[in-house]
Amino acid sequence: MPKHAVLIIDMLEEFVRGRLRAEKAEQIIPHIKRLLDYAHSKNIPVIHVIDQHYQNIDFEERLWGPHALKGSSESRIVSELTPSPGDFVIPKRRYDAFEYTDLDLLLRELGVDTLIVAGIHTHICVQQTVMGAFYRGYRVIVPLECVAAASDEWHKVGLQYMQNFAGAELVGLDTLLKRLEVELRANQVEIV
Repeated sequence: MPKHAVLIIDMLEEFVRGRLRAEKAEQIIPHIKRLLDYAHSKNIPVIHVIDQHYQNIDFEERLWGPHALKGSSESRIVSELTPSPGDFVIPKRRYDAFEYTDLDLLLRELGVDTLIVAGIHTHICVQQTVMGAFYRGYRVIVPLECVAAASDEWHKVGLQYMQNFAGAELVGLDTLLKRLEVELRANQVEIV
């Protein structure tokens, strides 16, 4: 049976309500909250990966300007999705949450082989993290209601890219939660 983890990417003030906000960022918050509540109730690991940049140093500033600066209010996770005790928070300075972080090491120590990926921006950090997961041999599931991008067009491009080039499974949140429930029940039967 697969061992899942929920990976929440960049649900920060900067990308939800700030200068670089995703068009439908506010709309995905309740869906991500539902996913998090489910994960917490089933002891599925939750990992928040967050942009944390150094001003006047980080390469991304050349393209986007200063954003999600370390210690700023814009770099905080939105209050609706505040990490729970036991959640992991990993800072990153590149689009791909695996690049120059200990995410892969953490996932391997947790025994995870399947990532449920949610967050912002579908076509940038979500997409690049999904590609990083693919390169490292993880199975990836993207709940459609739990991701958003700068525009609908970029959102569709990101989803299509992840599906076509990383084999990401795109699924509705209700379908995913029902399937997880069946898998978890089946696992409990096997253990007993």
